[in-house]
Amino acid sequence: MSAEIITSDDLRVFKIELLEDIKRLLKEANGQPSKKWLKSYEVRKVLNLSPGTLQNLRINGTLPYTKIGGVIYYDYADIQEMLQSRKHKQPNLFSNQKI
Repeated sequence: MSAEIITSDDLRVFKIELLEDIKRLLKEANGQPSKKWLKSYEVRKVLNLSPGTLQNLRINGTLPYTKIGGVIYYDYADIQEMLQSRKHKQPNLFSNQKI
C-alpha cells in the first residue's frame, strides 16, 4: 500500500475547484429547475397548483404547452413570462403625504 503525500498547495487547488463547482451548481439551481421543459407534476410543484388549476391555465391559453404522446410539457421560460405578465405592483401608500 503506497502513501501519497498531500501538500497545502494540493489542498488549495482542491478548495478552489470545489468552490467553483458549488458556485456553478447554485447558479444553475437558483431556486429554479435546471431543465428547460417541465412535466405537469413539476409545474404544479414549482407553482404550488392543483391539477385542475393547471388544466385551467392550459385551457384558457394562459400557459402554453406542448403535448407529445400523452405527456404535456411546459417551457420554463413560458412559466416565467406568465408570472411576469401578471405581476401587480403595490401602490405607493405614502405618495400623497408630505415628509
